[in-house]
Amino acid sequence: MAQFYSANRRVTTKQTITVTVNSLDPFGQGVARHQGKAIFILGALPGEQAEIELIEQKRQYGRGKLKRLLNQCSERVTPPCPHFGICGGCQQQHANSQLQQQSKADSLQRLIIRETGGCPELAPVICGPEYGYRRRARLGLLYHPKRQQLQMGFRQTESHDLVCVKCCPVLRPELERLLQPLYQCLSALQAVRRLGHAELVLADNGPLLVLRHLDTLKEVDRAALIEFAKKEQVAVYLAADSDQLEKLFGEDPYYQIEGLRLAFHPRDFIQVNDAVNQQMVAQAIAWLDIQPDERVLDLFCGMGNFTLPLAKLAREVVGVEGVAALVANGQYNALNNTLPNASFFHENLESDISCQPWATQGFDKVLLDPARAGAAGVMSHIVKLAPKRVVYVSCNPTTLARDSQVLLAAGYRLAQVRMLDMFPHTGHLESMALFIQGPGVAK
Repeated sequence: MAQFYSANRRVTTKQTITVTVNSLDPFGQGVARHQGKAIFILGALPGEQAEIELIEQKRQYGRGKLKRLLNQCSERVTPPCPHFGICGGCQQQHANSQLQQQSKADSLQRLIIRETGGCPELAPVICGPEYGYRRRARLGLLYHPKRQQLQMGFRQTESHDLVCVKCCPVLRPELERLLQPLYQCLSALQAVRRLGHAELVLADNGPLLVLRHLDTLKEVDRAALIEFAKKEQVAVYLAADSDQLEKLFGEDPYYQIEGLRLAFHPRDFIQVNDAVNQQMVAQAIAWLDIQPDERVLDLFCGMGNFTLPLAKLAREVVGVEGVAALVANGQYNALNNTLPNASFFHENLESDISCQPWATQGFDKVLLDPARAGAAGVMSHIVKLAPKRVVYVSCNPTTLARDSQVLLAAGYRLAQVRMLDMFPHTGHLESMALFIQGPGVAK
């Protein structure tokens, strides 16, 4: 079939070139230079010469597909997961943890310097185990009628297709051991064709399963799930829709932080990496340097992960959160841990908060832990409160750098920055920063 020239048609010619990789970006891509342009190559590491195929060319950067490595750097390791490279969950198992952490820390520091004009020397990375750290995982479920087989696993890289997994080294061992018995149990259900997803969560009192099912389960299936729960010592919850949850078997979950016991709903957000979470909360407490007569404001507080440990030290702590269910859990946990000096408020922190009763009160210290979008809506109000110290916990370095400018313009100084290796082997970069009003030395 003849093809005719069109001015609107993009004509691209895939070109094979040899490049030397200079660095690793936070997402696990090797970065090389070619004709003055950055080229991103998945699977290549710093110091390696690679033969690549240019698959995308933009004005300022390009992307290359790795065809052949001409040498290997000393930081390259053999990924322990048989699904690595196909499953979209991890991007960096081919690099050792030191390279991963250093690359992310360097990216964080460069970004803050670029956006704010300066950055203190980064404190050592807060990290935990390289593997066996995830205490929550959501598994997709899909039944293939032609094969008469259930698929259970994670999404493929850049695809909605599932990778069937029988093991997952980043999961906590208590959850990983459940993968095969769970698959066998679900495959035998009469409702196998009408399952949505399965979520595994590890609480301090044991693992739990949330099963999304699209039709009402028959008694024979409920009995099979109870049998699975008893045999594997798993609490089981049934989700007929996105709002309702029925406990089929087991105890209500909780986790412990700073000597406190925090009950949570199976669908509540909790930090996935418990080892890093424990260190993160301890660091926030140390940086804030709470005194017994001080009042503390915790914005985007969730169910009290920071709020309640702070309440053990301060005269009063106010937590503000946009999700009503988390606020209710925070109030329950404050009561359950005998912390009457902790109060929780449900509020949209992207709206005007200046007239809210809690917002007009004075606070000595402020902690905030926003979502990826950052905290643009509350930064000016934090400045008006004029706290002595602000700790900003971030899951997005771009919005951290942006929001930092508001504090710096108001006379605060960036005293400390630490990277959190909350999600080893992935492109997630989490961090925390301390801002101090006027002179002072951070602890």
